[in-house]
Amino acid sequence: MSKIKDYLEDASNELFHKVSWPTLSELQSSSVVVMITSVIIAMIVFGMDRSFNFIMEQFYHIFQ
Repeated sequence: MSKIKDYLEDASNELFHKVSWPTLSELQSSSVVVMITSVIIAMIVFGMDRSFNFIMEQFYHIFQ
């Protein structure tokens, strides 16, 4: 039981005194970067999907 208590004390000490938490403005700017990157990647995947779909449709029309 003492090991669990020591672990919890060490964990809370580290979270409150050793971890550097981002400020609100840093967090907001990071969130904007993540959202923009997610949209760009989604658009790339969508474009690849549509291109592959078009290529496969053309391929199937050749052999019909």
